[in-house]
Order: sequence, then structure tokens, then C-alpha cells
Amino acid sequence: MTRKRKFADIPEGEDTALNYAIMQRDRSVLDMVEQAVAHKQLVLAYQAVVPTSDQSRPAFYEGLIRVLDDTGRIIPARDFMSAVETTETGRIIDCIALEKGLKMLAQWPDLRLSLNMSARSIGYRRWVRTLHRRLDADPTLGERLILEITESSAMLVPELVVGFMQDLQTRGVSFALDDFGAGFTSFRYLRDFFFDIVKIDGQFIRGIAGNPDNQVLTSALVSIASQFDMLTVAESVETVQDAEYLTALGINCLQGYYFGAPTIRPPWDQETLLASPA
Repeated sequence: MTRKRKFADIPEGEDTALNYAIMQRDRSVLDMVEQAVAHKQLVLAYQAVVPTSDQSRPAFYEGLIRVLDDTGRIIPARDFMSAVETTETGRIIDCIALEKGLKMLAQWPDLRLSLNMSARSIGYRRWVRTLHRRLDADPTLGERLILEITESSAMLVPELVVGFMQDLQTRGVSFALDDFGAGFTSFRYLRDFFFDIVKIDGQFIRGIAGNPDNQVLTSALVSIASQFDMLTVAESVETVQDAEYLTALGINCLQGYYFGAPTIRPPWDQETLLASPA
């Protein structure tokens, strides 16, 4: 019987080749994204987040940044963000997402929108200036804006994130802890953060109706969120069975392909939808 090789078993030459391949892949991705930024080939895609109490209409939409490659193909953030997260390009992408999202909020007074950000952008002058300039011009934007920060990003500089959140929450901005349960958050900081929303990581949600382990884990995450008076969103809901189970569990909102894939055509803009080809 053969055994699977562990990383320690990989000969030095193979390990070096693997690292080189990963570096080359990341370099290629970074080059593609930098070109897209330079040519302004970035768009937001929108996905509905629906309340379990009334799944016929969204509570809000999440705006997800997308890159268009040279062929016009839409590249989701999961395919490039890890390669640019710590770079200047990553901060510029955060700025573009914020600018596009705030512009959409200003254009549609009934819209509520969540936008992803990195904790690294809190100290990035262009991002902060864009946010405050827009909020100063129209204070109602803050009441309809949700900023999403992943667990891993929030834990980079927790004290800085706490102060940033407290400042903006006085202006009506809400905050969501993305990928909740992924394993980074210290519960001491969770108590101090005062997030308004937690989005339970999709690894616990997909197939939950038939997975007893994930049922127990998700129930525990819901209990924690309830203790801290935070609204819960289940990510990656893909089947009616999972939606029904999560509703019975007491989740507040649901998001995933069962309710619609992200689309670059604003779902609330009927003129755009009617003008779009079938």
C-alpha cells in the first residue's frame, strides 16, 4: 500500500520547482490585474442578500469587484485578490470598489449596498479621502453603506479596526465580519469590535441540510452572534434544502446562488435589465 507524501517528503528540487510555479502564477495574475487597473477594466457585480422572513425581496446587495481580462472575460476576486492583497494594486482596487459603490448609492436612494474592504485600506489616504468626501456630501449614504471586513484582515490590526469602526458607526455606516468561523477571530476582539453583521463562512453552509457536523458548528456560530446582538448572514446557500434548514435554525439573511448569481447588471435597474440581451 502506498502512502501519500507529506510536504516534508518532497525532495528539495521538487519543493523549489513548486514554489517557482506558484511565484510565476502569482506574477502572471498580478500583471493581469495591474493592466486591468491601468485600463479601468474593473466592474462591480451585485448579489442579493435576502431576509429569511421574506425571501421575495433583498435586504441589501453585496457589490463584488470583478476584473475584465483582455478578452472581456469576467474574473472574480477569488482568482486574483490573494495575489494583490498586500500590494499597492490591492489598495487601488479597494478604492475603485468604494468609488463605484458610493456612486451607485448616490444614484439610487433606496439602495442598500455592502462593499468589501481590507483593513490595510484604513491607512490608505485615497480610500479614506474618497469615503469621507462622499459621506460629507450626502450623509444618507452612510445609513445605506455596509463595509465588509474578513476575519483574517480584521485581525491584522484589531485596535485600528475597532477605532475606525466606532468613528464611522457614528455616521450610520454598518460593518459586517466576513467569513465568520474561518478560524482567525479571538472572541475577546469579537466582543470589542461591535460588528453589526456576521457572514458565516460558506464552508459551513454548503450542504448543511445533510451535514450534522456543519449543523452543530453553524448553530454555535449563530449562538455567538446572537450573544453579541449581531445580525447573521449565511453565505453560499445553493439549494432549497439548505435555505429551509437555515431559516429554521434562525439565520437572519441568506446569500448564494440559490437566490441568484452575482451580475454586473444592477438587478434593481429595470431599464438596464430590459435593455440587456436575452
